[in-house]
Formats: sequence, structure tokens, C-alpha cells
Amino acid sequence: MKVAVTGGAGYIGSHFIRELVKNNDDIFVIDNLIRGHKESLPRKVNFIEMNINNNNGIFPLFCKEKFDAVVHFAAFAYVGESVEDPGLYYENNVIGSINLIKAAADAGIKKFIFSSTCSLYGNPETVPITEKESIKPLNPYAKTKHIIENVLQDFEKSAGINYVALRYFNAAGAHISGEIGESHQPEPHLIPLVLQTALGKRDQIYIFGDDYKTADGTCIRDYIHVTDLAKAHLLALNYLNSGKKSEIINLGTGSGYSVKEIIRISEKVTGRKIKYSVAPRREGDPAILVADNSYAQKILGWKPEFNLEQIISTAWKWHQNPKY
Repeated sequence: MKVAVTGGAGYIGSHFIRELVKNNDDIFVIDNLIRGHKESLPRKVNFIEMNINNNNGIFPLFCKEKFDAVVHFAAFAYVGESVEDPGLYYENNVIGSINLIKAAADAGIKKFIFSSTCSLYGNPETVPITEKESIKPLNPYAKTKHIIENVLQDFEKSAGINYVALRYFNAAGAHISGEIGESHQPEPHLIPLVLQTALGKRDQIYIFGDDYKTADGTCIRDYIHVTDLAKAHLLALNYLNSGKKSEIINLGTGSGYSVKEIIRISEKVTGRKIKYSVAPRREGDPAILVADNSYAQKILGWKPEFNLEQIISTAWKWHQNPKY
């Protein structure tokens, strides 16, 4: 099978590539390296440095290589940045993705895996969150993902593209080998920030609000290991290869942990005290986001393998890597 993977040099994309190479598929990674890391890729893949906005590059490539499927990770994904610079997000996440989907349709590619987000649910009415929860995106990043889910629905009708949109909850952790992990500049995510504090790279971690209606007053999130996410993408690809219909699927563990619980478990894993301070709430932060993953189990046969302590342990191993 010949697969095009956009954003394959990024955090989740590079972990997916590690799973895909086990299939001995013919893999082409397309990445502009603005936020990806070429060194995170195994040597067995073909690498093309290209921006998905470049129609003069993407469409001829798709026609030449005749890919069986596209797996689309390439997107900017910082909520705060999307609020500060929405144009950047609409240009990259919407215009770039539409260009990619149109090129796939015009080249006759019928299988498409899309990296979506649980941010679409905003402040959910029901927790755990099912795929039937109403869509209420609170920021430009989430809005861009919702737009592309709608675009895929339209291209399914017009061009026969079958797709799976995977709505992630909080991706975390690192490859069990310690060779690749989460590296963002700047780093927006809780677990890496906590571990940077444990390493002495930060003086302290900030908790944004401790007056939520949760057991300890801090926000609760569903943390899912990046390799579990990667394996779900492979199952989604196999699902489409079996000729089944398009789907939208949540990917989470079904268990939620508060910010203070993340700090406590990180202290256990690292054996180090982690200093924190409480800061004001961030606008738009829901109190609780936890997935109902029963549909992923039913449709894909997928179940997450890593628990939270294992997630943090793999991340800690990566963060201690001298290359990091």
C-alpha cells in the first residue's frame, strides 16, 4: 500500500510513521518542517519537504505517485496562538487542508484519515463525551477542524472520498524507545511543562484556576498515549481498506485526571518535587473533558494500552534524552 502522510515529521505523525513502517508500506512523508523534525523519521520512508498550500506541488505529486490513501496530520494546533493570530490558522489548517483534499479528489484518491480534535465540543453538556455531543468550538483552532470535517463530508458526496476523522483528546507521552517524543517551541502542553519543571528548566508550573467544580478544583482532562493514537490511525486505515463507510470517532482513554493529579503522579515518576503556583483561569477552558471511547472500540476494535503513569514515564525518559 502506498500512503501519503502530511505532517509526518510532527509529534503524532512521527509516532504513526513508526507504526506504519511495520506494515512494510510504501510511505511518503510530506512536511514543510516549520514545526516538524526530519530527524524523528526512520530511514525507510520517502521524505518530501513541501507545504500543503502548494497546489503546484501537491497535485502533480498525487498524480505521479498514485497513492492509495492520505493521512493528514499537517496543522497548527496551539489554541492560544489561534486566538492571537486566527489568519495563520485559517490559512494553514483550512486553505491548506482544502487544497490537499481537492488534490486527492482530483487524483482519484479515495481514502483519507483526518486528525481532528475534541476541542470541537467546547463546554460539553454530557461527560463522558460521545460523538453525538453538540459541536461548540470556542477558538479558531477548533473551528478550523470543524470546517474540514464538513469539507470532507462534501467531498465524500462529490468525489467518493471515504474518510475517518479522529477526534483526539489530550495526546501525551513519548515512544517507548525514548528515541522520539514531544518537542514544541514554545511548549503549550501540561505534561511536558511539568517535566521541564522537574528537570529544572522551569522554576515552576502554573495552574490556571483551582476553583472549578472538580474534586480538587483544577481542570480534568483525558490523556492518551501518542502510540495509542498512532495505532488507532493504522486501524482506521485498515477500516477504510475494508471498504466501510466514513466515520467520526473519539480517541481517548475514558479516564480523566486533574492538573494537580498530573503533578502528583509526575512527582512519583520523577522522584522530584514540582513547584507550582495558581494563576487566573484561561478563557474558554472547560472544567472536564473525558472521552466515551466505546465507539472507537466498536468500529475500529481499538483500546488504549497505556495508563497515565506509563504515559508520564515514557515522556520522562524522552525528556532526559540529551538530544532533547
